[in-house]
Amino acid sequence: MDPTTDNAGQTGDPGTARDALEALRAEIAKAVVGQDPAVTGLVVALLCRGHVLLEGVPGVAKTLLVRALAAALELDTKRVQFTPDLMPSDVTGSLVYDTRSAEFSFQPGPVFTNLLLADEINRTPPKTQSSLLEAMEERQVTVDGTPRPLPDPFLVAATQNPVEYEGTYPLPEAQLDRFLLKLTIPLPSRQDEIDVLTRHAEGFNPRDLHAAGVRPVAGRADLEAARAAVAKTTISPEITAYVVDICRATRESPSLTLGVSPRGATALMATARAWAWLTGRDYVIPDDVKALALPTLRHRVQLRPEAEMEGVTADSVINAILAHVPVPR
Repeated sequence: MDPTTDNAGQTGDPGTARDALEALRAEIAKAVVGQDPAVTGLVVALLCRGHVLLEGVPGVAKTLLVRALAAALELDTKRVQFTPDLMPSDVTGSLVYDTRSAEFSFQPGPVFTNLLLADEINRTPPKTQSSLLEAMEERQVTVDGTPRPLPDPFLVAATQNPVEYEGTYPLPEAQLDRFLLKLTIPLPSRQDEIDVLTRHAEGFNPRDLHAAGVRPVAGRADLEAARAAVAKTTISPEITAYVVDICRATRESPSLTLGVSPRGATALMATARAWAWLTGRDYVIPDDVKALALPTLRHRVQLRPEAEMEGVTADSVINAILAHVPVPR
């Protein structure tokens, strides 16, 4: 097979790749109503080889969103329901004894996929959380001393419930920092909810995306071409300094006990470049940084208890910083 052509027939041309990735929104909208920002965030994460933390109450189509994205990109996807008794081997895989050959063979776990939905990641103990986060960071799992690489692309979309904390193991700040983006999935507007119910009344089955008309509109070659183009997107020294100034301001904020690390600053630069390319430019402007600041930084800061009691949120602190840090001209 020609390496510049994928199964869906797309070529590796950057312009074609951008058009294909833009078409994802319309394709996913056939199954998911009103979640364009989350779709864009997932695409940005794929372009940056990052992972996403999805936060939203149950029933807002987080699982459906990931499945629809996988179908529109023609990628493999698996789902793991994280529970208190889930073991690391249930995620990564384990050695299984084969009685016929009298040898142990490796049985891959669900982490060996392109898009992994880690449902309610904060419901499983830290040991199992760590096994997944290691796979996210190293893009491989080690079983019995043997490293086994994960597929490419590989994205973890981990979900957590923002209102229910009983029986959970909240992710420590060091682990949260491993996620490229934290996307909040809001409840739909009144009209969007009417549209959802109308679709179901007309026979929409969320378990049958093919019947809903979701088709592959982009493929691996498009994704690789897009990643190569993003890597060539120019970021000026002034914009780089702007990113650093924003992150340093979080470390000096009186409302925060923990500011953004240099890893967070690198992440913001990467997501801004991906967003700039998606919007049709080969260079980054301050508005690109502002557009991705909240999803990239909100999970990398920690509020002071007294600020939290006063109703201050991570988003409000970051917005205040964006309003005060001088914008390069």
